[in-house]
Amino acid sequence: MKPAVCLLSGGLDSSTCLALARREGLACYALSFDYGQRHRIELEAAARVAKALGAERHLVIRTGLDAFGGSALTDTIAVPKGRSATEMGEGIPVTYVPARNTIFLSFALAWAETLGISDIVIGVNALDYSGYPDCRPEYIAAFQQLANLGTRAGTEEGQRFTIHTPLILLSKREIIERGVALGVDYALTLSCYDPSPTGKACGRCDACQLRLKGFRENRLEDPARYQEEKSVNGER
Repeated sequence: MKPAVCLLSGGLDSSTCLALARREGLACYALSFDYGQRHRIELEAAARVAKALGAERHLVIRTGLDAFGGSALTDTIAVPKGRSATEMGEGIPVTYVPARNTIFLSFALAWAETLGISDIVIGVNALDYSGYPDCRPEYIAAFQQLANLGTRAGTEEGQRFTIHTPLILLSKREIIERGVALGVDYALTLSCYDPSPTGKACGRCDACQLRLKGFRENRLEDPARYQEEKSVNGER
């Protein structure tokens, strides 16, 4: 099977991405990061998903972005709760982690070059997360160019790296629809930015709201554990 390095946070998007890669017959090397995130429990979800979807290997890299702070995910800044769709679509939110995807993709590139792998898969999405500059198509295109210009494999060995973003233009409804068709067990995943110590999602941060909306639009119950009970259609 053709190999690929797949970034895996343990959330809905990256888990769907891994399932799509496996459907394409790729041998997936899953890569997760312990970067000082307040929702570090997502790494337990990543391990569950990697095992369930048959990753060849699951590697967790420790890199302390909390040393810099500057984000609600790595600092004492409050995670926004209960924001409207309009508010979520305006500007770069405080949950943006400075240079996070650049750092993650750099590690993925290093591992791929070491393994002789040309394909990297990442679950970025430019619709739901349009405020994140490192989730946009132009950013991915620029990083792919960097990958081919800044590696020995790309400059001396004729290897061409490709960054695959199968979810980049999909809505959350479409992402969930595809994942369900592939048999993804979303009960294994965690999307919340501010979960409880036991891994229950808050249900009110941007990530939870977008996830719940996607399940409602598919007329499905979100199987994730929440701190408050959900009704059949995902409302509380």
